Amino acid sequence: MAGLADLRHREHGLQQANTRGQLTLQNPFYLNHTTLKALGVNIIQTPTLLSFAQLQNFYLSLTHAREWPYFFWSHMDVLALAYEDGHGDLTPAYSAPGYKSLYELALTALQKARASGAPKWALRFFSYDHLTLVNPAAYDDVGGWDTLIPYYMTDCDMHARLAMRGWGIEDARAGIITDVASALEDLSALYRVDGVRVGFVDPNPPPPRAEGEQEKDGDAPKRKEGKWWWPRGESVGVEKRGEDLTTTATGKRDVPEVRNEAREEDPNLAKWNELRKTADRMFHHKHGDRERNTWQLGQHGGEGEPFYYSPAGLAEAIDLMTETGREIYRRKWGHRDCALISGAGLKFDDAWRVEKDWE
Repeated sequence: MAGLADLRHREHGLQQANTRGQLTLQNPFYLNHTTLKALGVNIIQTPTLLSFAQLQNFYLSLTHAREWPYFFWSHMDVLALAYEDGHGDLTPAYSAPGYKSLYELALTALQKARASGAPKWALRFFSYDHLTLVNPAAYDDVGGWDTLIPYYMTDCDMHARLAMRGWGIEDARAGIITDVASALEDLSALYRVDGVRVGFVDPNPPPPRAEGEQEKDGDAPKRKEGKWWWPRGESVGVEKRGEDLTTTATGKRDVPEVRNEAREEDPNLAKWNELRKTADRMFHHKHGDRERNTWQLGQHGGEGEPFYYSPAGLAEAIDLMTETGREIYRRKWGHRDCALISGAGLKFDDAWRVEKDWE
């Protein structure tokens, strides 16, 4: 099971520049092949820049080339933790017989989907599509992703078309999968190394507060070695739990899963619980302090390096492509939001045949 998207997203369009070590750390497209290969990561390069929809169709093409009956994909900006404290009927705690890791629970979801007796299963979402199990036959049946809707709204289009053709989309549980925009201060915290701080760093500080705006207690980060970091136990800003941050045809949820406190008397669970709470703070930092996608403009290096493209220009161009895709979606379905079935009552063959339903 591999999150292919996070590797390809930074590699496509650069030919062999990363492989040859020709890019520097602050180049937004830098990827450390040496470290990733040492960790056993398989990197598949694409020859050109791909939009989100194109990338999804590239995954589909791999299933045909390699005869994969299914595949998993993941966002690049997530922190995934297993249910080490146990989770209902899914798994007991890590120290009990029968414990299942995140990987094992993902495969359990696959096993259940294939054995469900429902041949038309399409997707299993683990925290919406932050981790997703895909049945390629479903994508083939609806004609793949619409690459003319390159980014936002393309999931609304695809998931609605799957539902229109009777393909099932369900939620599943495998672990705590959190949408983040920063990094753990020390990755060895994942391996529970004694004495390691469980905090996170952000090389791109949030924008300055407006004049006169009050800072919440514990809200300010600390400056250290050119980065901003939040040690364990400190708050990082605006609470958005329960707010509908993003809504799609399948009910997208960006809010992290609420968990009971782990049993602190177990030192291993205490370390896991610190990771869980840190992941939650990382989520609120992304969705509260800095707005959701502002972190993507943080790196401005790379000028003069092979295949250099202005980071600010790239961000603006993608914004323009995104808005164009939204307009294509609106014209394709005559509808502005994701509720193509329940809200607009549309069917698969209605695409490009309906007038707009708003004034």
